[in-house]
Amino acid sequence: MSPEDIQEVTRQLGRPARDILAIAARCVCGRPLVVKTKPRLENGTPFPTLYYLTQPAATAAVSTLEAAGYMVELQQLLAEDEEVSQQYQLAHEQYLAEREAIEQVEEIIGFSAGGMPSRVKCLHALVGHSLAKGPGVNPMGDRALLALTWSPQVCSCV
Repeated sequence: MSPEDIQEVTRQLGRPARDILAIAARCVCGRPLVVKTKPRLENGTPFPTLYYLTQPAATAAVSTLEAAGYMVELQQLLAEDEEVSQQYQLAHEQYLAEREAIEQVEEIIGFSAGGMPSRVKCLHALVGHSLAKGPGVNPMGDRALLALTWSPQVCSCV
């Protein structure tokens, strides 16, 4: 991670980048796409979202998918498909283990992100997790990626 990466994330977010540990995924052009963030921010605030989607076109596409009600479809799949439910549970456990290896924050022990493991709450967090870890780790993030009008294979940085 370079100072230019931090400047780019600041530009993408429209506010100063905070407590970034690493760039967890990059656009095909090399710019930050997902950041890995400390579990407790410098100001003391617990921050359960280890992987944070930053690229504006990606976040806009995920917001559009959320607004279209795609989470309801994923929630139904979670309730009806035992295999998907088990994969989602495993994604939750791996997420917690990775975050707690960085720092254990009492206020968020047992809480991952995106609604894992029992709900589909925030596609931004789930897509960020999928982009950071690659396909096959988070089944809901993977499905959301496939449903997006945006693609990580095409640069849409501005």
